[in-house]
Amino acid sequence: MQAGSNTRAAGVSAGGLFIALALLLTACSHSPVLPSSALGNLPPVVELRQTPFFPQERYQCGPAALATGLTHAGVDITAEQLVPEVYLPAREGSLQAELLAATRRHDRLPYVIRPNMEDLLGELADGNPVLVLQNLGLDWYPKWHYAVVVGYDLDAQQMVLRSGVTQRKTLSFSLFDRTWQRGNRWAMVITHPAKVPITATEAGYLKAVLPFEQTGKWKTANTAYQTAAKRWPQSLGAVMGTGNTFYRLGKTSDAEQAYRAALKLDIEHAPAHNNLAQVLLERRQLKEARAHARQAVAIGGPMSDAYQQTLNEIEQELGRR
Repeated sequence: MQAGSNTRAAGVSAGGLFIALALLLTACSHSPVLPSSALGNLPPVVELRQTPFFPQERYQCGPAALATGLTHAGVDITAEQLVPEVYLPAREGSLQAELLAATRRHDRLPYVIRPNMEDLLGELADGNPVLVLQNLGLDWYPKWHYAVVVGYDLDAQQMVLRSGVTQRKTLSFSLFDRTWQRGNRWAMVITHPAKVPITATEAGYLKAVLPFEQTGKWKTANTAYQTAAKRWPQSLGAVMGTGNTFYRLGKTSDAEQAYRAALKLDIEHAPAHNNLAQVLLERRQLKEARAHARQAVAIGGPMSDAYQQTLNEIEQELGRR
């Protein structure tokens, strides 16, 4: 279920004549779901057969789908262990927010991909199962369901999923896309922080890393930021994030190198000057620290007061000497 929605959480499995009829009606659609230009860039057949399978009991498709993704990403866990983390009894299911937060608690990065089939198939081709939210009912009578897409066949126009109690469920592209579209095409991949999803954008990836900082998972965030800096060498956000998390880990020498690298990308970046000044102050390189602090104050910006405080501390230390 989507955050902020008034409908029930995902987790109710489809069943009965009503749902069967709804799916039958949607199966009549054969509209293309992929631009023809995308087909030539993809392997014709992909199936991630080693992806684990957790049969999904009633109201537990969220924990089971999440366990599938986490286990594939190297976490030793079961669906039962995840129930207390993501299952909401009052809603009889799980919200996306719970899945994202639980993924981060286990030191894996949840990345919400762009809502299109090209990115979904691209992640599969790169070896990443994709956790998706489907509405197996109708827009006005939703039956929310989480499944994990593990493969596709372009010639057969079929998707392969771990879904419910079915280890290998196949759906036509058009039927899958119809049920996925009713869930606003929400999907995520789960990766180790040392791996960037193939379809990730710089801004999207940095946004996905930020919650690790906000929850004090400095080591995980540091790994993810370093990975981002390798993928996007000109990313000021990735380099600054690397420096900030190194600092939080007490690795001031590494933090200093990162801030200097940030200034090579943007010599007018006041936060980099300020943070480098702070590190140099702690390393007792006071004259250079003062120069960078003065530069941060001169550039100014929303954090001007903090820059001035850094400069004042350096001046006081120099005065004592």
